[in-house]
Amino acid sequence: MGTIPTIKIPLQSFTNGGDDITGRIMVIGGQIKAPLVVPLLRMLMYVSLAMSVMLFMEKVYMSLVVAFKKLFGKKAEKRYKWESFKDDIELGNSVYPLVLVQLPMFNEREVYQLSIGAACGLSWPSDRIVIQVLDDSTDPVIKGLVEMECERWANKDFQPESDFLWKTIPFLHHNSELGLVQARWKFVNSNECLMTRMQEMSLDYHFKVEQESGSSTHAFFGFNGTAGVWRMTALNEAGGWKDRTTVEDMDLAVRASLKGWKFLYIGSVKVKNELPSSFKAYRYQQHRWSCGPANLFRKMIFEIMINKRVTLWKKIHVIYSFFFVRKIVAHIVTFVLYCVVLPATVMVPEVMVPKWGTVYIPAIITLLNAVGTPRSIHLVAFWILFENVMSLHRTKATLIGLFEAQRVNEWVVTEKTGDPSKAKTKAKQHKNLGFKLSERLLTLEICVGLILFICACHDLVFGKYRYYIYLYMQAIAFIIIGLGYVGTDVPNS
Repeated sequence: MGTIPTIKIPLQSFTNGGDDITGRIMVIGGQIKAPLVVPLLRMLMYVSLAMSVMLFMEKVYMSLVVAFKKLFGKKAEKRYKWESFKDDIELGNSVYPLVLVQLPMFNEREVYQLSIGAACGLSWPSDRIVIQVLDDSTDPVIKGLVEMECERWANKDFQPESDFLWKTIPFLHHNSELGLVQARWKFVNSNECLMTRMQEMSLDYHFKVEQESGSSTHAFFGFNGTAGVWRMTALNEAGGWKDRTTVEDMDLAVRASLKGWKFLYIGSVKVKNELPSSFKAYRYQQHRWSCGPANLFRKMIFEIMINKRVTLWKKIHVIYSFFFVRKIVAHIVTFVLYCVVLPATVMVPEVMVPKWGTVYIPAIITLLNAVGTPRSIHLVAFWILFENVMSLHRTKATLIGLFEAQRVNEWVVTEKTGDPSKAKTKAKQHKNLGFKLSERLLTLEICVGLILFICACHDLVFGKYRYYIYLYMQAIAFIIIGLGYVGTDVPNS
């Protein structure tokens, strides 16, 4: 191992007059920079570039899998047996599998009616379906509303046409190796604001590429928590739901996969879902979605390694691709490379990030992500800036999950607006009430924005890499979001 360089600072630097103290500080800074700052920054650059290459290779691999499947692959109905159920006069409705619909709820005032109504509207023989509302609400008013709604639906013979179960259940019925059938999310409020459009771009890529590639190559992907149908045998064999992390759905999927069960993603079946439209709700959601997987990875890595029921190739896929690259590296490298290393090289020109790391790889990754939502391709620049800002929050949450720090088990229900027509009226009423700016300030984001702004100014005047255009734009994005001017306001009452 190399020795740590010794930094000698002359004592007389502090004993002379104060007229040239600024110059002396710069001299001392230069003495520290050469042996300490430059090597550390160069090492951080190499690590972040290595992570960038890992993420790039993973994105290209998944995109090639999806492209190959679209061109030459078979549809789900061809890869697995799918036959519609046929009526049997003698057996009656017993030919249909018994279906349990679970609706977990927690203080969800705005959407409980929609959720219960949609469940009761599923088209399936009434004596072969059980709807279970799991209400953990702490608000007595909401708890009472949910109970009233359950009673109302139970007493009313209302069954809207919905073919979700007819399209998904036959896969489980005719293919004994399948444990989960997952449908795709369709967002009902993606046009509500610019932030929801950004979310749509990220989640469309997740479903169209990540879920599709996992289903096609390894018959494994993370359960999305809703719009999926589980085989009860698979759920019970995996040990059922566990609350050891904030991602019980992903936890269940990994455990079921280690038991040998296969999963199927059907992109042609879409289920309506709502995106959080307030930035506060979105931040809480992203904390859970970033912290939970990292914490689950910490808890399950050895369990995955010693498992003897799945192949070595699948273990590598789950540990390296699914967890390490997508759930940890993807968050950290975005912030470290583009919001730390790149701005720092402006102040430390001795370290130069190669063009392939600053231009080519990011451009290709961005284009691969944008393909998932063609209608929003003109918003790619805004999406990049927004994702870079969010990478700070996600990196912090990922490290909390990895090291099980405070807030590791924090679970805050994601606020939803429910009926879009009512939501607009409530949002206008809420805006009329006004808000305190101090309640929306995000100090860390503002500080990062100011640092990036200083780096941009320095690069404009003294720099040789000409990053200032990007740095100015990214600094403005951090400051705008830090001041809370993103998303919409969702009323708390």
